[in-house]
Amino acid sequence: MDIMSLTYWANINPLMAALMATLFTWGMTALGASGVFFLKNVNQKTLDAMLGFAAGIMIAASFWSLLAPAIEMSEGLSVPNWFPAAVGFAFGGIVLYIVDKILPHLHLNFPIEEAEGVKTSWHRSVLLVLAITLHNIPEGLAVGVAFGALATEASTASVSGAVALALGIGIQNFPEGFAVSAPLRRENMSRLKSFWYGQLSGVVEPVAGVLGAALVIVAKPILPYALSFAAGAMIFVVVEELIPEAQRKKNTDIATVATLGGFIVMMVLDVALG
Repeated sequence: MDIMSLTYWANINPLMAALMATLFTWGMTALGASGVFFLKNVNQKTLDAMLGFAAGIMIAASFWSLLAPAIEMSEGLSVPNWFPAAVGFAFGGIVLYIVDKILPHLHLNFPIEEAEGVKTSWHRSVLLVLAITLHNIPEGLAVGVAFGALATEASTASVSGAVALALGIGIQNFPEGFAVSAPLRRENMSRLKSFWYGQLSGVVEPVAGVLGAALVIVAKPILPYALSFAAGAMIFVVVEELIPEAQRKKNTDIATVATLGGFIVMMVLDVALG
């Protein structure tokens, strides 16, 4: 059976599908990070456009693939249909806020003096990887929850929608992986080390994906809350990290246009496939 067909994904265990989909998104991170084997210096405008594009993908995915299905799933519950989406969204943002304050990390384009989280003597490269790892936790969770929803037989859960989300996250992981490895290479780190650190930031996605899928399979009633939680976590990352990073060097027009482009790509994927 063709792995590229929706029929293939519909006929395998949702937990296995979540693992395979997030291995794909991790692979796209690694593919992007491999760009350092061919390039050392990358134009700052290009890096900022990549970050903006990733932000646009995440914003569109948060609504089209997560919040909208969560609201539809809430129809007929004992609470207003907006309640699970609002609560889950807020909780996702709060949890990421707490993690952001605790986990030592450094945003791209920021000097080491502006590292966030608990104070540490860790090397700049480690802090950069941890920042992108923080981005990837909600991404993996979102893909996992989308595939886990298929086991609940919810009327709004669809194989095509889950596949579209995985494709969108994978597409935005490509420039994100390069955006991590390229600055490391620019600081004269070896090509192999720059690649290693760049792809390492995506390793958390399969872990978060499988956990997210397992959670909604075991506890089906939390599905709309889980979808909204992932959306809130992703929007927190976009507003608190990706957009400021993309505009740090004053390339605001390019970053903004790239954000719009990323949004359009994810919206088209979700609507066309879902």
